Amino acid sequence: MKKIITSLLALSISLGAGFAQKYAFVDTEYILSNIPSYKAAQDQLDQFSTDWETEISAMYADVEQMYRDYQAEEVLLTQEMKRKREDDIINKEKEVKDIQNKYFGREGELYKKRQELIKPIQDEVYNAVKEIAVEGNYAVIFDTSSGPSLLYTNPRYDLSDDVLEKLGYKN
Repeated sequence: MKKIITSLLALSISLGAGFAQKYAFVDTEYILSNIPSYKAAQDQLDQFSTDWETEISAMYADVEQMYRDYQAEEVLLTQEMKRKREDDIINKEKEVKDIQNKYFGREGELYKKRQELIKPIQDEVYNAVKEIAVEGNYAVIFDTSSGPSLLYTNPRYDLSDDVLEKLGYKN
């Protein structure tokens, strides 16, 4: 899929060359790494993640301890007591998995926090790129941060510092 997109981009560039269209690139990873509020938001997300991982690890340790206790006492328990202890262990493990999903799941707390803290900054960067593209009459601006999608990029067409300047940051 990536080869098809790269081929289509190369074809459109070569066809558009006759029309003197301007192309440029930016590195959004570089831009975001030079925005202090992005770094602060990322640090905040990392702290939430670490706290939740610690909480979940402690809960899994409790489940493990319940299981070890059960194994140690199994020979002394009646069938009914065994079944109840097994159910307790299974329910506790399910509870931990539910909490893990609540924090780290597809629509979990970490995702919501990321949307709350990071997305506004990314939108601001996108709008700055869009303004630069309109002002500079660029046909296409590529993002080089997600891997090498172009074989060669001339640094004089890198507008990353222009985006930072447009956002009010100096590098």
